[in-house]
Amino acid sequence: MTFKVVSKQTLPCELCEREMERLTAHHLIPRQSTKRQKVETSPTIDICSACHRQIHALFDNKYLAKELNTLKKLRNEPQMQKFLAWIKKQDPGKRVTVHRQK
Repeated sequence: MTFKVVSKQTLPCELCEREMERLTAHHLIPRQSTKRQKVETSPTIDICSACHRQIHALFDNKYLAKELNTLKKLRNEPQMQKFLAWIKKQDPGKRVTVHRQK
């Protein structure tokens, strides 16, 4: 009897660039900011859950909509740069705990 090894497909997180089995869609302009507009969809990026949780732990939706509404701006934000430098070294299979600011 032989077994076929099936590798799981992984995709890179657009922020930390780790290869992940699952990614989440992050709205660059939070949906609550676009509700009243006629625009049905706002641009999104595909990121891992650790990066997604960290973004929302650090920044409120108003700040995200006004100041961090592109991938480049998110990557260049100093608090995110510190997090990204750390998360890139973490095992993609490990659930990362995100600490909210006080």
